Amino acid sequence: MEKTLVLVKPDGVQRCLAGEIISRLERRGLKIVALKMLRMDRELAERHYAVHKDKPFFQDLVSFITSGPIIAAVLEGEKAVESARQTMGSTDPKKAAPGTIRADLGINMEHNLIHGSDSQENAEKEIAIFFRPGEILSYNRDLDKWLTG
Repeated sequence: MEKTLVLVKPDGVQRCLAGEIISRLERRGLKIVALKMLRMDRELAERHYAVHKDKPFFQDLVSFITSGPIIAAVLEGEKAVESARQTMGSTDPKKAAPGTIRADLGINMEHNLIHGSDSQENAEKEIAIFFRPGEILSYNRDLDKWLTG
């Protein structure tokens, strides 16, 4: 099974939307295998956003993600990265498809509630930034037999 990292950003936590966001991902069939609330410090934020280090918006990303608590989750399922990204919607809430998290709940590009890994390779790297292997659980859900046959 594939795993992906999802972060409920500070705006999602502050607007009391964390449960709604995680619930939508679970309803897509994704299983929570790790979950924690934390406040990112600058060093962790810079590691997480390292791929954007040379971009003009890098400092704004770091400032925003460190501005309040976040929720980090590892989700597991078939095509977890793709499923999570479809459920999240386009980065720009104004361009996101109706019914997606960002279209329904996001405000703008900066305050778009959620981060999700964009590839399996990046998911593995991002998960390792936020979780130690022992923090990621493996378990069976009765529901899984209905989702995978």
